[in-house]
Amino acid sequence: MHPLVALVKKAVEIYVKEGKVITDPGELSRDLTGRAGVFVCLKKKGQLRGCIGTIEPVTGCASLEAIRNAIASATEDPRFFPVSEDELEDLDYSVDVLCPPEKVNSVSELDAKKYGVIVAKGPRRGLLLPDIEGVGSSEEQVRIAMLKAGIPPGEKEVDLYRFEVKRYT
Repeated sequence: MHPLVALVKKAVEIYVKEGKVITDPGELSRDLTGRAGVFVCLKKKGQLRGCIGTIEPVTGCASLEAIRNAIASATEDPRFFPVSEDELEDLDYSVDVLCPPEKVNSVSELDAKKYGVIVAKGPRRGLLLPDIEGVGSSEEQVRIAMLKAGIPPGEKEVDLYRFEVKRYT
């Protein structure tokens, strides 16, 4: 298990069992001490159980961002009830550390397996991570990100951004 995944697992377990937040991530590799957006996804027996993240960092480093978003994934994802203590042993974790996004001119510059996508219109933004099971095309990726942002389907005047991730499982 990658050290970052071990850290988010520990953070969720301590929070669910004791209500405490880890504040010291310990020694992690140099690439996790810089600031970055981070998404943490939890799965239970192969099914999504929570996924929360930040497009842009709100903490001082990627490891602290991962702790924050791991706890939020377990307790604040509005699609699910908070994770209970008896579920902890059944959870699998993945952590995506986002590389800086770059603006693209069209869907043809995307690749749903390689890049995540951000769709923006005014203050509305929707994000979809890359290589998501069941998402087979860039067009579908953009459509889902638009729905997440509350942007009407078929809206043509949107800004598209792509980004790569470092995925840890």
